[in-house]
Amino acid sequence: MVVEPTIACVVPCHNEEVAVGKVVRDLRAALPEAVVYVYDNASTDRTVEVAREAGAIVRQETRKGKGNVIRRAFADVDADALLIIDGDDTYDASRARDLVDLLFEGPYDQVVGARRVTVDGAYRAGHAVGNKLLTGAVRSLFGNDVTDMLSGYRVFSRRFVKSFPALAREFETETEMTIHALHLRLPTAEVLTDYRVRPAGGESKLRTYRDGWRILRVILDLARRERPSLVHTVLAGILALVSIVLGIPVIADFVETGTVPRVPTAILAAAIMTIAALVLLVGYILESLMHMRQEQTRLVHLSYPAPVRTPRYAARGAGTGPVPVRKTARDTP
Repeated sequence: MVVEPTIACVVPCHNEEVAVGKVVRDLRAALPEAVVYVYDNASTDRTVEVAREAGAIVRQETRKGKGNVIRRAFADVDADALLIIDGDDTYDASRARDLVDLLFEGPYDQVVGARRVTVDGAYRAGHAVGNKLLTGAVRSLFGNDVTDMLSGYRVFSRRFVKSFPALAREFETETEMTIHALHLRLPTAEVLTDYRVRPAGGESKLRTYRDGWRILRVILDLARRERPSLVHTVLAGILALVSIVLGIPVIADFVETGTVPRVPTAILAAAIMTIAALVLLVGYILESLMHMRQEQTRLVHLSYPAPVRTPRYAARGAGTGPVPVRKTARDTP
């Protein structure tokens, strides 16, 4: 008996009654074999009713924030391929087949729908600039294998989902997903997908400065946890520089007169240099602990098989045409 892979779609929603019905219908048309879940996040409108009428299974997550929804969905939903897409109809849900097909063909652990703006005003200028800056920061810290870090249109393998800790609470969850894939060097690809204006009556939940600051804080916190030797080396270098600046006049006086007239300054410079050495040592200890944690996460990831598609299933799903893809990560050996 041939067992076909299971596919699930997760649609996080908060007050999306205007758009969620179309998103669910487009997903069911593109992936008729998939189960579509709408996770309602404390909506006060008719999101739940509209989603059920469109044929979705509706579940509730009362703690507000997209990160809370993703954590709940990743824990609840078990599938060989799990697709997430926002419920505001800004992403092209009809391309879901292309993303899922590519995941199995790779096989990849993550396929990202990289946004291609086709309509003026679809992507606010502040969001575009913030995305570029934050993506650049992640590329500098963790690798150059990502072009749209904040895309909310992705499909994951089972082993990605089960090894992903999902600690974020709100919109910074995409940042966490991206860094998880980069740090474990998981095979990832991107598919260009159209990004359009919200339908009339829809309201964006993103706040450019508030959410941008939150995402930047997540990046810095992840850098501290995932690249401790780098962070502590920078801090130790700054402290050492301060110590040297304070100590040079003291050393100059000692060379010239043979005495140390600035005893408090000398003690302060020596103390700061000692602290710098300790900070550097702590960084190397944390680096060792991080490698141990990374190895454990990698073993959890490897305990699940790679996403595969049976020949019979592949034949039934064929005919969608070539998939425009930009591969952005190396396959892990």
